[in-house]
Amino acid sequence: MLIKLTGGTVYDPMHGINGEVRDIYIRDGRIINPPPGDMSIDQEYPLNNKIIMAGAIDIHSHIGGGNVNIARTLLPEGHHTNLLPRTELLRAGSGRAIPSTFATGYRYAEMGYTAVFEPAVLPMNARQAHMEMGDTPLVDKGGYALLGNDDYGLRMLAANKDQKTFNNYVAWILKASQCLGIKVVNPGGINAFKFNQRRLDLDEPGPFYGVTPRQILLRLARAVHELDIPHPIHVHGCNLGVPGNLKTTLSTIEGIAGLPMHLAHIQFHSYGAEGDRKFSSGAAQIAEAVNRHPNITVDVGQILFGQTVTVSSDTMQQYASHPHAYPKKWAFMDIECDAGCGIVPFKYQDKHFVNALQWAIGLEIFLLVDDPWRVFLTTDHPNGAPFVSYPHLIRLLMDRSFRNDMLATIHPEAAQASTLGTITREYSLYEIAIMTRAGAAKLLGLSDRGHLGIGAAADITVYTEQKDKEKMFSKPDYVFKDGELVVRNGEIVKVTWGATHVVRPEFDNSIEKELSSYFDRYLPMKISNFKINDEEMTYFGRGHIQVHPCRERNSF
Repeated sequence: MLIKLTGGTVYDPMHGINGEVRDIYIRDGRIINPPPGDMSIDQEYPLNNKIIMAGAIDIHSHIGGGNVNIARTLLPEGHHTNLLPRTELLRAGSGRAIPSTFATGYRYAEMGYTAVFEPAVLPMNARQAHMEMGDTPLVDKGGYALLGNDDYGLRMLAANKDQKTFNNYVAWILKASQCLGIKVVNPGGINAFKFNQRRLDLDEPGPFYGVTPRQILLRLARAVHELDIPHPIHVHGCNLGVPGNLKTTLSTIEGIAGLPMHLAHIQFHSYGAEGDRKFSSGAAQIAEAVNRHPNITVDVGQILFGQTVTVSSDTMQQYASHPHAYPKKWAFMDIECDAGCGIVPFKYQDKHFVNALQWAIGLEIFLLVDDPWRVFLTTDHPNGAPFVSYPHLIRLLMDRSFRNDMLATIHPEAAQASTLGTITREYSLYEIAIMTRAGAAKLLGLSDRGHLGIGAAADITVYTEQKDKEKMFSKPDYVFKDGELVVRNGEIVKVTWGATHVVRPEFDNSIEKELSSYFDRYLPMKISNFKINDEEMTYFGRGHIQVHPCRERNSF
């Protein structure tokens, strides 16, 4: 079937196209060259005065895994008022802060998103995470495997194993867990919590292993770099949410030895300790450091006001924040020898000084980082806000007047402590397309996503331009997934299943001999059960695996 999108205004930053009127042709799920003049068009969409972008990509959103399911169980009240009824086309679903799997796919597609990536796949629990993501329709997905608190990896570092052997372990984990990248959460800190330690600074040796968080970060960053994995090490740093953690974050950036590193939900790591309340914005210093270090990328983890739930492997920091839970309930658990899990419900309030300043800090970072190719739109769903808040966040970035109106409603001391009101920058449609499409695809190594070039997957979103950008990005006119129309006027018209994206760097398979002995002695499963095979990933016939090559190292 040959499809033509006629006369739309295209924003395709990967190819430097900034608001040009163009026609796009689709066949067999791919964008193709204009066909010969005598070839008939099977379906044409006149798109005069419409905006065309590639499908949006969320690089950091908690949509699958044990912590997500525990959060759903902990907050049944979040599902009673957010019901998605069953229809002839759609399955029933529910939830806003933690939607069910089907609702997650539907809501993302309705906003024009065609790919979402789970940032915390615990290798021990990867099978369950992939089953949940496989149950999420309409979007591509992938995961980042969690390392940096695992007993086996820490034992290797404590024994000062050579980098090549450590690289083999990292590559083996990626293949066994069917993941796209490597994530580290509070390096060494989750493990230290198991030894009853409540804080671990960047250069403090952890208990039992004697390894510092900085050493963990450097070895993992070097492994990802030397294995030529496209996505840099994805880092949830030390001291999340702690006033004064600005210094830790700056030291982390300076001390990574120029290696590529992605800092996740940077807003939660950008706090000073100045003023009477001992809580201040470090956004300007963080943005300046990012601007000076081209090896660093960040996503923001913007908070937005209202009820949500925080989910994290970082049991150390989740435990520290549990007294602030709303409603007053929480859940924590240890997960074998790998990591942990902490679930704490939370309600961000615009009249609360700290919450209001957190809101301002995130927006300051967005607006002060110069290069939109190196900053990414996230709320760390659901930690800062549910992902359905993205259109509102986009409006805050694109509309200074609206942003200042919102600034005037927050806690007055927080507004006074922020420089947000003095920042004149407004994001353009081109910059939004970079941050949510082209830049995200480049960061993850998805060569056929995030752009509208010949040969790209036909993941395409069409909008009617409106002054109110929240309305515009809430309800696209059309969304195409792999060339099939799945959303019309903000409503789903067809359900499809996306691909799972993975990388498989080469490694010396002899590492399995020692790993097998370790599994037999310490873990509750055999190594053969730990590894996920391709047939399991596609067992229900939903989607397929797309293996991305390890290639020349990213440079930004």
